[in-house]
Amino acid sequence: MRVIADFHFHSRFARACSKDLTILNVERTAAFKGVHLLGTGDFTHPQWMAEIKRDLHSAPEAGLYCTDEKSPVRFVLTCEISSIYSQGGKTRRVHTVFVFPSLEAAEKFNQTLRKRGAKLAGDGRPIVGIPAKELAKIALDISPKAIVIPAHAWTPWFGVFGSMSGFDSLLECFEELTSQIFSIEMGMSSDASMNWRLSANDPITLLASSDAHSLHRIAREGNVFELSQRNQLSYDWVYATIKDKDSKKFPYTIKYYPQEGRYHYDGHAKCRFSCPPSQTKKLKGICPKCGGKLTVGVMARVEALADRPEGHTPKSPIPTKHLVPLEEIIAEALDKGVGTKTVQNEYEQLVKAAGGEYQVLLDLPIEELQKMTKPIITEGIKRVRGEKLHIEPGYDGEYGVINIFTPEERKELLGKKQDTLF
Repeated sequence: MRVIADFHFHSRFARACSKDLTILNVERTAAFKGVHLLGTGDFTHPQWMAEIKRDLHSAPEAGLYCTDEKSPVRFVLTCEISSIYSQGGKTRRVHTVFVFPSLEAAEKFNQTLRKRGAKLAGDGRPIVGIPAKELAKIALDISPKAIVIPAHAWTPWFGVFGSMSGFDSLLECFEELTSQIFSIEMGMSSDASMNWRLSANDPITLLASSDAHSLHRIAREGNVFELSQRNQLSYDWVYATIKDKDSKKFPYTIKYYPQEGRYHYDGHAKCRFSCPPSQTKKLKGICPKCGGKLTVGVMARVEALADRPEGHTPKSPIPTKHLVPLEEIIAEALDKGVGTKTVQNEYEQLVKAAGGEYQVLLDLPIEELQKMTKPIITEGIKRVRGEKLHIEPGYDGEYGVINIFTPEERKELLGKKQDTLF
């Protein structure tokens, strides 16, 4: 049995997040998409924690929670914390995701943070002055089965490997606790192959999460687990699978193309300028348009920290499958906006027919898809599966642009008969 998991998204109480992010809406969205395991996100926020307690109950699977036992979706207690502090005479900025095996452990974590002066009611992702290492120690003291995950590890400003975070390694950040940090979140701007270039990452399990701020973004990235039967699933099973880096139980991650991430290339968004790392070196890190400092992206940062050549593959790898969300495939195929009624109707119709979004993107044979939707949409899915796309990398907070079709290709394909069964 396949289980798709997304451990990191936010509630409506986090900054710049949709008001539609309620527990019940999240559960319905995940069920519709064919996603099975979600983090709760933001359990540090008192109002969100109250909603978690009201709407979630202990599931039959130990350490997991559900809205109803009949629901296909399970939840695990998670939160993200932003740490900004001084260490060694430098300002450090790190975001960390915490996963706990019980509601009681999560509540103890919140209580300890409050005693340390953390103001948890202001934002679903609270900002604290507590070092990341101390937060990890607090979590692990409360529960040895807590999972501490450096979030979006390569993001320039708040990723543990980011060019602005102040750290160059997990060891530098977590010191004597490093051996207990056994996973990182890759973030949108990197994938498994980029992380494999650091030998220090060999024992680390690479996770993918959506970091969603709206319902339709939930599980845009995720982790694929394989169980021989459903009753194997539990918090302990998830913990062991991640910690042991078991590629049989955890065969791959699902991710955007890293070029689509907001910090893949280097650049300066105000000047609409971007460039690869090789050009940044020639420019000495200076924007040629305004003379300001370029934001160094993930690609350059990987190159700076890597001790292996591009293309290295470790033993027993857990690879990445790159995908484009189905809504975006349909929108581009039909040359319509993602939020338009035309796209949403086609999306809902296709997902219902297939039994889930990932069933469409990963499983169904092209011959079956041809019976369910328009030829140009089927062609778009085929191209995404084959990774035959046109890509313009993101930079300095600007998302990259992924094109499946050129305007000429779309015109030609739309000119063909587009009949479906529906």
